[in-house]
Amino acid sequence: MNSRYKYLILFYLTTLNVLSFVDRQLLASFSNFIVPDLGLTNTEYGILTGLAFIIFYSVMGVIMGAIADRVHRPKFMAIGVALWSLLTAATGMAKNFWMLFLPRIFIGVGESILTPTAISYMSDYFPKKNMGFVAGFYYIAVPLGVALSFFIAGYLGPLWGWRNCFYALGVIGLILAFITYFFKESDKRQEMILNEGKLNINIDVLKESLSELRATIKSNLSLRLTIYAGIAVNFVLGATVFDQLWLVNDKGFDRSEILLISGSIGLPAGILGTLFGGLGSDYYVRKTGNGRQLFLFWCLLIFTPFILLYRLTEDTGTLFFVLMFLGFFQWGTIYGPTTSAVQEMAPEKHKAVVLAYYIFMVNFIGLGFSTTSAGIMIDALIARGIENPYSVTIITFQALAAICLPLYYFAGKKRHELS
Repeated sequence: MNSRYKYLILFYLTTLNVLSFVDRQLLASFSNFIVPDLGLTNTEYGILTGLAFIIFYSVMGVIMGAIADRVHRPKFMAIGVALWSLLTAATGMAKNFWMLFLPRIFIGVGESILTPTAISYMSDYFPKKNMGFVAGFYYIAVPLGVALSFFIAGYLGPLWGWRNCFYALGVIGLILAFITYFFKESDKRQEMILNEGKLNINIDVLKESLSELRATIKSNLSLRLTIYAGIAVNFVLGATVFDQLWLVNDKGFDRSEILLISGSIGLPAGILGTLFGGLGSDYYVRKTGNGRQLFLFWCLLIFTPFILLYRLTEDTGTLFFVLMFLGFFQWGTIYGPTTSAVQEMAPEKHKAVVLAYYIFMVNFIGLGFSTTSAGIMIDALIARGIENPYSVTIITFQALAAICLPLYYFAGKKRHELS
């Protein structure tokens, strides 16, 4: 295999992941525009950014992961990109809560295909020892996508309006879906097809995949602890969908100005954090023999006090923006170590479905719980006249997320210490 081709695959799939996160984040970035425009409550907004997307993204992700282990993966990814892009364009036509709710459901279905399929596909081209770098690079898409959504909302929103931004994003996605369809499958997957015959999909095949998934989860304590830790850390990540509303309503920033500032800080900080998480965990595993989860434990332990100060400080000057940088950096460190750790613990034939199950658990329970509960909590605090309701809510979920620290610590200990 030409080494240039595998890096082309990595770069291109990262681009698709950027598009995925722009689509996912754009509703939150436009929150200070869409919420008043459509007259949404914080509870409704929390449902749109949480359960409406996450339930179907998570549940369908396990099914899509099982299918991805048995089909032509580039064509499968193309279907997912096309589906979510069509529904992103439909979002621009929304007139009320329900017209946003339905597209968000099916955007979740489309996006559920990408990551389990993409990581499985790339693992055929890269050795295990480099999967921390691969996952870290792939998840550069998170800060890139989030920052791009800030820039789109901050620059293009006032010029085009939020509806036209969703239309344009849908068109770009359909073009990329067409290109994705023509990528070839890996030699390893082609060999599997030759050895096992045509990889048909039926209910018995899905049952077999899910049965082996249950056996894998049951037999691996480190994997279970990693999943529980991922759920916990996503408590606070889910609550941060209210960040732009927090910055405007509690901190007093202008809605367009703070979008551009957030993007300018979040882009370099998130990229550096993501690369540090991927490459750093590769180095840590080689030097210590411990799991990547223990590397992540130390990252979170060191940075968490600064994140709490970011939420609590009354400063809105240099200190505040330095702390914002550290927050985006810490956020970036999470994705590479966790994704590659899950892949390393998954059986060769079931990488996609195991990763899909991890994504299901952290999104459905972690993000689904926090985004919806945070919206309800904010509305309740506002109704009772509590000052700084967004700050109180996000800090509460930050405290809940702290349970991830001991879970990551024990998940990352050497295998013989876990047995």
